[in-house]
Amino acid sequence: MKFSTIGKKLVLATAGGLVLGSVLLGAPSPVSVTGSATVAGDPSVTFMAKCASCHAKDGSGNTAAGKKMGVKDLRSAEVQGMSDAQLTDIIGKGKGKMPGYHKSLGADGVKEQVAYIRSMK
Repeated sequence: MKFSTIGKKLVLATAGGLVLGSVLLGAPSPVSVTGSATVAGDPSVTFMAKCASCHAKDGSGNTAAGKKMGVKDLRSAEVQGMSDAQLTDIIGKGKGKMPGYHKSLGADGVKEQVAYIRSMK
């Protein structure tokens, strides 16, 4: 498979022919060719897609699902006091009912989420 652009069209050359699609040149693509789940390098977008339904967009855990499962407030001294390695392990492998995200985010995506949680202080 080979990607290239012609004018404002994205061209995907495959064994079966060409596929054309419109793109905005110069804008970050929300779809990653490498398969990383981090959207356009913005960890807040990934957090909203994968974490906010339980942890809330502000990290408080103040959602119906978060309350039901007793998730931690990501802004709390308890969570913020964890080491990066501990947070990486929890995000990557999961904990309790929370699934692990290492396969979908990759090591860099997990690191980005740790940094994002740190920004919630």
